[in-house]
Amino acid sequence: MLKAVTHNGTFHADDVFAYAVLKAATKGQVELTRTRDEAIFAAAEVLFDVGGICDPAKGRYDHHMRNKPMRTDGMPFSSVGLVWQDYGRTAVQNLQPGLSLIEIERIWRMLDQGIIRDIDISDNGALPSSPGHVALVLESWNPTHAEPDRNEMTAFHEAATTAGAILERSIAQAFAAVQAMGLVEESAKVAADPRILVLERKVPWEEAVFELGLDQLLFVVRPAGKAWSVNAVPPEKGSFAQRKPLPDPWGGLRDAALVETSGVADATFCHPALFVCGASSLEGALALARKAVEA
Repeated sequence: MLKAVTHNGTFHADDVFAYAVLKAATKGQVELTRTRDEAIFAAAEVLFDVGGICDPAKGRYDHHMRNKPMRTDGMPFSSVGLVWQDYGRTAVQNLQPGLSLIEIERIWRMLDQGIIRDIDISDNGALPSSPGHVALVLESWNPTHAEPDRNEMTAFHEAATTAGAILERSIAQAFAAVQAMGLVEESAKVAADPRILVLERKVPWEEAVFELGLDQLLFVVRPAGKAWSVNAVPPEKGSFAQRKPLPDPWGGLRDAALVETSGVADATFCHPALFVCGASSLEGALALARKAVEA
């Protein structure tokens, strides 16, 4: 049983989420004490978000000091980011069994650069957090002045249960993204034209395109229900622009009008913003993609 200690009183997302990570990494075999008693601090195996010491080798994970522990990108760590460095990979392995070491590392990194880093930043006030930010949502479990009978420890564990569920789903989503990355990578290796990627399954592809450095890629062809879609690749992750838009004359056309304009017999639609179009068959979608490349 891992003996872990953090502070009592008002809790924040970083200490709540750090505890959720420890629970996942130990399969629930963690005994948490919330206190300000320094004698108890000294006896802790893991002391986080309190104590004034950052020394992972000794199980000390605080960030409330003048010389804050910093990420390589210059952003400060909070307790969850520090705990994640040592316990995150085991948490990933426990919540998503059967992964390879490469998959564990990719998932760990995705969360480290995603939700974990976001909580770090929010806790340190490095960037403003919107009202719906996960950190503020978790902190809403703190007893308010209008709840004099609400138990602080109960509130902390309620928040930690929610954090644990968020952690589990974040890892599941990251695992899906890692799987998708493998499919994108394999499809890119056998592509007849590096500008067109064909996926046999409808999987998220954008993250993989940029992670794998597929700089020549212009269009992704993949299933869309019983039909097939052609998606234009954005110039950078998260952008609503396209490296190359679909042909302007196709914009907003459907069915017969698109068939006549594109010359593809089973073309079905083209979005007015020119980022996606479709056809009834793989052959039709490929024909649209090839015409878009050469337009």
